[in-house]
Amino acid sequence: MMWWIITLAIVLFLILYVIVTYNKLVVLRNRVRDQWAQIDVQLKRRFDLIPNLVNTIKGYTKHESETLQNVIKARNTFLNASSKEEEIKADGELTNAMTKLFALTEAYPDLKANHSFMDLQEELTSTENKISVARQFYNDTVLVLNNKIETIPSNFVAGIFHFKKEPFLKANEQERENVKVEF
Repeated sequence: MMWWIITLAIVLFLILYVIVTYNKLVVLRNRVRDQWAQIDVQLKRRFDLIPNLVNTIKGYTKHESETLQNVIKARNTFLNASSKEEEIKADGELTNAMTKLFALTEAYPDLKANHSFMDLQEELTSTENKISVARQFYNDTVLVLNNKIETIPSNFVAGIFHFKKEPFLKANEQERENVKVEF
C-alpha cells in the first residue's frame, strides 16, 4: 500500500514538473518573440526615416550616390528577408551602411548645418539607440530560453515538445571594421 502512495507521488511530481517546465519554456519563447517584435518596431521606424534622410543628403552630395544606394539596398534587403536569420544579417548590413552615411556627412559642413538634416539625424540616432537596447534585451531573453532548452532536466521536456534554440544577434564582420570614408 505504501509503495502505491510513493509511486503516485512520484508520478504526480513528474507530471507537475513537466507542466511547470513546459509553461516556463512557452513563456520564454513568447518573450523572445516579443523582444524580436520590439526590434522590428524600431527597425520600421528607422526604415521610415531613411528615405527622408537620403533625400535630404542627395541635395548636398550629388556625387556620393554609391553610399546612398548602399543604404537603400540594405534597407530593401531587410524588407525582403524571409526568415529571422536573413533579417539579422540584413540588419547588420543596414547598420553598417548607416554608419558610413553618417561618416560621409562630416565632409559636408553645409549639410551638418541644415535643420532638416539635423532633425532626421537626431531621430535616427535615437532610433539606433533604441534598436541597440532592444537587441540587448532580445539577446538576454534568448540566452535564458536557450539555457533552459539545453540544461538538464528541462532539456528533456524541451526535446519532447520540440522547443528549438533561437539565434543571437551578433555583429557581422563589416560592422567590426573601422568605417573608411574616402573622397
